[in-house]
Amino acid sequence: MPQIFDRSANFLSKASLGGLLLFVGGVITLLMVFGRSSYVTRANEYIEQPIQFSHAHHVGDDGIDCRYCHTSVETSAFAGIPPTKTCMNCHSQLWNTAPILEPVRASFRDDKPLHWIRVHDLPDFVYFNHSIHVKKGMGCETCHGRVDQMPLMLQKNSLQMEWCINCHRNPENYVRPRSEIFTMGYKPAEPQSVIGPRLVKQYAIKGNTSCSTCHR
Repeated sequence: MPQIFDRSANFLSKASLGGLLLFVGGVITLLMVFGRSSYVTRANEYIEQPIQFSHAHHVGDDGIDCRYCHTSVETSAFAGIPPTKTCMNCHSQLWNTAPILEPVRASFRDDKPLHWIRVHDLPDFVYFNHSIHVKKGMGCETCHGRVDQMPLMLQKNSLQMEWCINCHRNPENYVRPRSEIFTMGYKPAEPQSVIGPRLVKQYAIKGNTSCSTCHR
């Protein structure tokens, strides 16, 4: 029986299969990269707020502690958004006629809350508790970044599951003394490789990675 295909067809078929595999692999890689990009995660994206509140000024310049505004961060699942009265504790005296702060004064005067836009917005199927992370020695900076250097608040990390799991699997790389939870620019007194495992044992950190830890 005469040969139907030329011998070059063997090479072409192998090259075609190889090219197809490379193409599929490239598409999958592209989708994985895209899924981790700031376009999808909204990391490093400034969010328009009713008042352009500057953490850089209030935390970095004035040295206001996180807990002054986020009063429930140590005792509740939610860090809490301060009521307008908290703002007016200072701004009834400081910059009390500044036009940029008129929405704050109007909120207090009319007893209507400001409608802040959530920056760190986890999906509804994810459970996160601030108080347990604070209790276990996880600093604000670890998740939220250097807020003392942010003129406008932004999401510093992806908040994707793999990012959370990395910390849960390796808590010794991130844990810090409880006295340093609210410190921005924290530098460990000892190498993290030394102090980390010790704090993990001291704070009884289990590093839970079971599904029910976050998905309840």
